[in-house]
Amino acid sequence: MTLHAGAPMPEQLRHWMRAKAHPARSVPCPHCGAAAHKPCRLRTRNGFKTEPHPQRISEWAKTTACCPACQVEPGIDCHDDGWARATVHARRYQEAEETAA
Repeated sequence: MTLHAGAPMPEQLRHWMRAKAHPARSVPCPHCGAAAHKPCRLRTRNGFKTEPHPQRISEWAKTTACCPACQVEPGIDCHDDGWARATVHARRYQEAEETAA
């Protein structure tokens, strides 16, 4: 009996199957440690969340979009008058969603 790996999935099919998932799943979750393209995990039990953690959505917006509010490039934290923010500006979320669409 010969074991072999199946054919690789075409990129169009992979995109169609992931289209229902939130685009923030493309980055690892800093809150629960879920890998990219995997759902966020619940810490209290062995379950999964249907939506990503807010920290993951913030990280996704930071890595994919420029911030119109504080004029920083993707990958750089948002700031208020030179002080780094824990989350990104709301306008950066909108920019990231427009980029993903």
